[in-house]
Amino acid sequence: MNIAEQHDLIIIEDDIFADFENTPAPRMAALGGLERVIHIGSFSKTLSASVRCGYIAASADWIDGLTDLKIATGFSGPNLSAELIFAVLKDGTYRKYMETLRDRLARTMTITETRLRNLGITPAINPDAGLFLWCRLPDHMDAATLARNALSDGVVLAPGNVFSISQTAGNLMRFNVAQCQDERIFRVLERALEK
Repeated sequence: MNIAEQHDLIIIEDDIFADFENTPAPRMAALGGLERVIHIGSFSKTLSASVRCGYIAASADWIDGLTDLKIATGFSGPNLSAELIFAVLKDGTYRKYMETLRDRLARTMTITETRLRNLGITPAINPDAGLFLWCRLPDHMDAATLARNALSDGVVLAPGNVFSISQTAGNLMRFNVAQCQDERIFRVLERALEK
């Protein structure tokens, strides 16, 4: 936070995956207050991609300007999604739903990791929770080539360099463990690895 203050920077903390964590990690907004941090969260990853609703925590001085920006760039009035989210937050449904979802994802993460290891694909990072498993491919395997081979069989994969500005993640692949419940993914991966 000192560096942000020294250089008069505002930090945007994009925290849309926070609710997947079993144990919450420290947040920039909590560590440094909201003086130099705008904290953004969303329900589109946890409830539904069609629920384009989230929240912003920011300094009181910025709220009017952010509200004006929302009004100027939005093309709708009161949002049904926001009302529905308010209801599930208020009655405890969201908390119970997230506990169940985190448990299901943890089981799916374990199964996916085991199945990928059996193919020679190993985790580069062992996440505590969440949707994504970053893996290292077998030696000399290019993630973009593997993704192209899988795409020819109708399976979309996420090669590491798609997420790398420096293009140094050519041997990494990001797997969405929720999508890896589809048996077809592993059949296609096995064929693609053989090419």
